[in-house]
Amino acid sequence: MTNPNITGAEILIRCINEEKVKFVFGYPGGAVLHIYDEIYKQNGFKHILVRHEQAAVHAADAYSRATGDVGVALVTSGPGATNAVTGIATAYMDSIPLVIISGQVPVPAIGMDAFQEVDMVGITRPCVKHNFLVKDVKDIAATMKKAFYIAASGRPGPVVVDIPKDITAHFAEYFYPKTVEMRSYNPVLKGHSGQIKKAVKLLLEAKRPMIYTGGGLVLGDGTEELIKLARTLNYPVTNTLMGLGGYPATDKQFLGMLGMHGTYEANMAMQNCDVLIAVGARFDDRVIGNPENFLSQPRTIIHIDVDPSSISKRVKVDVPIVGHVQSVLREMNEILSSDIMANEKKQSNISSWWKQIDEWRNVKSMVYQNSSTVIKPQYVIEKLWEVTKGDAYITSDVGQHQMWAAQYYKFDKPRRWINSGGLGTMGVGLPYAMGCQFADKNAQVACVTGEGSIQMNIQELSTCAQYGLPIKVIMLNNRYLGMVRQWQEFFYENRYSESYMDSLPDFVKLAESYGHVGMKITNPADVEGALKEAFAKKDKFVFMDFITDQDENVFPMIANGKGLSEMILGNDHIAREED
Repeated sequence: MTNPNITGAEILIRCINEEKVKFVFGYPGGAVLHIYDEIYKQNGFKHILVRHEQAAVHAADAYSRATGDVGVALVTSGPGATNAVTGIATAYMDSIPLVIISGQVPVPAIGMDAFQEVDMVGITRPCVKHNFLVKDVKDIAATMKKAFYIAASGRPGPVVVDIPKDITAHFAEYFYPKTVEMRSYNPVLKGHSGQIKKAVKLLLEAKRPMIYTGGGLVLGDGTEELIKLARTLNYPVTNTLMGLGGYPATDKQFLGMLGMHGTYEANMAMQNCDVLIAVGARFDDRVIGNPENFLSQPRTIIHIDVDPSSISKRVKVDVPIVGHVQSVLREMNEILSSDIMANEKKQSNISSWWKQIDEWRNVKSMVYQNSSTVIKPQYVIEKLWEVTKGDAYITSDVGQHQMWAAQYYKFDKPRRWINSGGLGTMGVGLPYAMGCQFADKNAQVACVTGEGSIQMNIQELSTCAQYGLPIKVIMLNNRYLGMVRQWQEFFYENRYSESYMDSLPDFVKLAESYGHVGMKITNPADVEGALKEAFAKKDKFVFMDFITDQDENVFPMIANGKGLSEMILGNDHIAREED
């Protein structure tokens, strides 16, 4: 028996419910009113009304990062669609699976400069995994099935489905496909067994091995397999900014984050290893610095990634393995578990390598000068980790506070560190925290931010009030665009052009005006107590304004054009690799 004809809007809502979506983050407008009318009638998913379309996509993005599910956002045409672009580009750069549904003017009006018309397909083409313009109501269901499949499979990413208003009013039979077949899109999931065996052999022969993991390890749910591999081999591990939590930060084999603001030991080990295995990472500019410097040291590189275009893109590798990281690592562990005891003598003795790493650790690149008179931002993060027992979802905006959170909060679990890595988007912190809180209503969620970033989406304080989200905002307020100021100090002879934040609001009163709890902390002695008090308010949104040292910089630091062994340390000397 065939289904009776229903509207395109109802078809769309049924498709979303077929995918077992729990939350849709959105903002209504004229082009999507038929869709919102059907949302009113259904009881499958919950719609979350944000205060700006950018925040809708960011919140859906964070929900996906925290859960592994496809995030969903809904926006109207014209400015609603363009407001969403920053969120779409942010998700694209970090490979986050999203489906963004945008309204469009009626089909006959497309190209006629109609009210609130923009070419959403054209605008988003450079920053989506794929996009669709639906021009026939009969295509909605199949398009939505493809959208969810494309977003989640292979290297994940955002998919835009642009639907004209008249299509949502037209009628058609409803049929949602159970499977998807696309001749032009067949991502490889299983790695080449020959390459995997070759990689294991190289790892066992290494004298100075290094395991380097990125966001792809977390997104590919490969953490357990990676931990098993690292502990079987007793090899050192480093994570990128996006890979934090992919290996327990409190484990003795973990060397800390690497890259521009990475630890001395992680960067030096990365630079001087003889066999490097890269798992779900892409050798980006913030990780290896100057490629010429990185390649000046000979090493054998094994690279595991689900995206073949990421392999040898910036650094030529010796053993490419295209496949899903979890599957490839599992096969490597199976080889090791079957042969490791029989071939124990074939594994190199790396005790001298660990001795060298311990010497680099003794540089203590993460030590900072604490103060009894002014709050040091690093101290706030350390206390945040202690108070939350390392078990919170930590979101951040972009800047110095982001780096301090990455450096001083020890992430032992994946999907707990939610930040914008590739695009570096200010304003994500608060909507990211919203997405995390919807992902786990009972979790501790903290947004680490600065007074510059928080103001870019501060209207979402209203959303948090509407839905009773007990988020804790940890604002490190130094009255500057901190990272801009730091670069101006180092490379622009202290010319602080437009980096000072003047005319700041009273954040305590602002938070209270939305019905939240506001706290201002100026004394270092009050930091720990204030954090304990805030997190004790389990059902309250608490905005904490920490007045911090204006002159504090993020160290270590690698300047543009410099290599991993050319770090600027806290004592302002250049640490160079010994000959």
